[in-house]
Amino acid sequence: MRRAFATIGLGVLAAATAAAALAAPTAGIDVSSNWAGYAVTGVGSTATTASTSMSFTDVTGTWIQPAATCTPGQTTSAAIWVGLGGYTVGSNALEQTGTSADCSSSGKATYYAWYELVPAASVTIKLKIFPGDKITSTVLVRGTDVLVQVKNRTRHTEFTKHVPMDAPDLTSAEWIAEAPSECTVTGFCRTIALTNFGSITFSKVAALGNNAGGTLTGPGWEATPIQLVPRARRVFGDVNATSTSTAGASPASAAADGSGFTVNWVANATTTATSG
Repeated sequence: MRRAFATIGLGVLAAATAAAALAAPTAGIDVSSNWAGYAVTGVGSTATTASTSMSFTDVTGTWIQPAATCTPGQTTSAAIWVGLGGYTVGSNALEQTGTSADCSSSGKATYYAWYELVPAASVTIKLKIFPGDKITSTVLVRGTDVLVQVKNRTRHTEFTKHVPMDAPDLTSAEWIAEAPSECTVTGFCRTIALTNFGSITFSKVAALGNNAGGTLTGPGWEATPIQLVPRARRVFGDVNATSTSTAGASPASAAADGSGFTVNWVANATTTATSG
């Protein structure tokens, strides 16, 4: 998720572009400057090359919206989402939807829902989101039609929209907590410090690949845990983003059936050898 320089949670979000260089993954973990969670890809895929053997057309996940811990004087953001595409280097598209927990410099927390079909701009959804709400997000692609849906199961409200997209990326599916970036019109980007969200548990994780259903495990695909370490060289969806923050996030091991996992916020993130 990438935004233009503006007050967090307001204004138009800029379109994202291709992924940058790689940091070497450790013990099966992909290390990123802005993503934490899990991605599934076709067997044989790498961070640089997507396998063409698998086409993911549906992804869904559920979480409890975490409360942001804000500190006056610090502007932070955390985007929680499910999506298709955008995982491998050189990907020019990503279809994603979810919620955000932002902190302003005054220490005020803001919560909202959004969707983004990269390279188009992100769109804020008119759906009330509060800490403790049970959220289910879904992305479903049929040809050039992309359905994005966010359900607030606590408040019995939802947003569903069909959006046309010329060339959606279907080479991966993801469940992610992200530190978004904000960029100037000249292309300079910086990654916003990750909001302290404590922990996020993704449940009811599911995807559809080659018309077969699965979780983090499925016929013909494999899962990769992603650890967020600021200033790692691999930055999903951004070019030359910089960060002065030390806050990151790390995914715990997935449930035995692949249907869920937890992402934990870390104040001083470093690369670990823990495999999910």
